[in-house]
Amino acid sequence: MKTSCFSAAALLTIAASVAAQNGTRSIDQEAARVTASIVDIRHHLHQYPELSNREEKTAALVADYLRKLGLDVKTGVARTGVVALLKGGRPGPIVAVRADMDALPVTEQTDLPFASRVRTTYLGQDVGVMHACGHDIHVAVQLGVASVLNAIKADLPGTVTFIFQPAEEGPPPGEPGGASLMVKEGALENPRPQAIFGLHTFSEMPVGDIGYSEGPALSAADTWEVKIVGRQAHGARPELSIDPIVTAAEFVQALQTIRSRSFSGHEPGVVTVGSIHGGQRHNIIPADVTLSGTIRTFRPEMSQLAEARLRAILKGVTDAAGASGEVVRYERGAPATINDPALTRESVPSLERVVGKDHVKAIPPAMGSEDFSFFANQVPGFYYRLGTVKPGTTSGDHHTPTFLADDSAIPIGIRAMSQVILDYLSAHATR
Repeated sequence: MKTSCFSAAALLTIAASVAAQNGTRSIDQEAARVTASIVDIRHHLHQYPELSNREEKTAALVADYLRKLGLDVKTGVARTGVVALLKGGRPGPIVAVRADMDALPVTEQTDLPFASRVRTTYLGQDVGVMHACGHDIHVAVQLGVASVLNAIKADLPGTVTFIFQPAEEGPPPGEPGGASLMVKEGALENPRPQAIFGLHTFSEMPVGDIGYSEGPALSAADTWEVKIVGRQAHGARPELSIDPIVTAAEFVQALQTIRSRSFSGHEPGVVTVGSIHGGQRHNIIPADVTLSGTIRTFRPEMSQLAEARLRAILKGVTDAAGASGEVVRYERGAPATINDPALTRESVPSLERVVGKDHVKAIPPAMGSEDFSFFANQVPGFYYRLGTVKPGTTSGDHHTPTFLADDSAIPIGIRAMSQVILDYLSAHATR
């Protein structure tokens, strides 16, 4: 009896291995077949980018492509989001995969033949628009994954929900948007996935390499704005003033003690002042100064501690100066992106199968923020980084005019994500 049970288990293992090898070959073949057309789509998306909550043409292109594949497509989710369902030909689990679609108010400074020349109005200012964070790559890769998995859907054991998300960079002030709104509007329901996957371009990693973090991957992002009110006076008579500029300077210096003296040395965190505005003339001490910034942490309790310390520091510094201070706003944005440890360990071998073990690297958590976390807080998530720098070239950092993501990363991204999804579905369908 034991022998027959062992043999059955061995046969199942062998069958699963053969199926995996066949699946990998099919993925490679289909990825090669669609790469040229997907690269063309990427060029179009890059040349005609759209800002957060304004991705109408991008969403229309995505929806049209998915409908032509025969997928069940829903549009208008979280304003311009697209959700599509691919049902495999065999029973199995349900997973989701997400790509963000929005660009940034950045004027492109690259020599790409398909560089953006788009301009628009953002917060009352005329700005250039650029895919300066690689979201055009994300959309292109995910369309390629949809094509690949659709081509092998007869043997696909389960269902895949493709989520194309607007406003990852944050909607305009006063507008809802992004992943949180997609969750609220049911992007993860009917059917509900048991895991979700995502990727992001990485301007510090060459094409062919993939990076990941187990557990904490990307930080939470709080934003704050503070107003310090003093008393205006002539620049030659400071004794008649309550100087909000000097008070603001002391506040900026004291803020640095949040990280250095309130956090453990083992606790990651960043406190940044991003803007200071006050005064109109060199010889007038102004009445008030406004400051804004961001605080990055990985645990909710550290965010709460940071906010409490900011408020206490503001009160202490302004009381000492005879000024008054107000926290105009303290907002918690996207929570930290935490990769599910079990899902991460399960997915890494799939990445290694595509690019080789030496090219899949564990990387430290980053202090950038990602609203993929809203999805990963609902179901286990795995979010990894796709190398996009062509060997022998350099790229500007994300969110800069010289950011470059090379086309050669696209087929690798398609194969990697397709393999991760297929392996997960196959493993859990077998179980």
